[in-house]
Amino acid sequence: MGKLVVSQFMTLDGVIEAPGGGESFEHGGWAFEFDRCAEGDRFKPEELQKAAWTSSTVIRRDVVEEIAELKHWHEGDILVNGSPGLVWTLMDHDLIDGYRLMVFPVVLNNGKRLFGDSGRMARLRLVDATPVGPDGVIVLTYEPAAKTDRAEPTTCPSQVG
Repeated sequence: MGKLVVSQFMTLDGVIEAPGGGESFEHGGWAFEFDRCAEGDRFKPEELQKAAWTSSTVIRRDVVEEIAELKHWHEGDILVNGSPGLVWTLMDHDLIDGYRLMVFPVVLNNGKRLFGDSGRMARLRLVDATPVGPDGVIVLTYEPAAKTDRAEPTTCPSQVG
């Protein structure tokens, strides 16, 4: 069974619009203002599977129904990149199995946001955090958390002593 993974470049305030430029967005190209080093530059290419065009799927009917079917018969990751509207639809139907977010230390204060104003709460569990480069860029990997998932109680550092 496949996993549907949302993969995005994102600012601290959740903006995903035009990280590489090429759009009319006033802050377009913001992701290239940071040093991600070689490790960060491998983020997108390493997660892509080889393009096997003969087994590509064009969604023509109900996106929710077809994505659910695709997850059932496809092995490996199914990547969603871009399209916050699609992400919101997939979230509303609990079809997302993970998020890979390369977060850049910048606040743009406008632009399309990954999570937007959907009004729906999404509880996530951090799976991995990997700093990439000297500028504070970090790759965060999350999975949806069940409402019953709770971290084991711990003692906060401020409570010790």
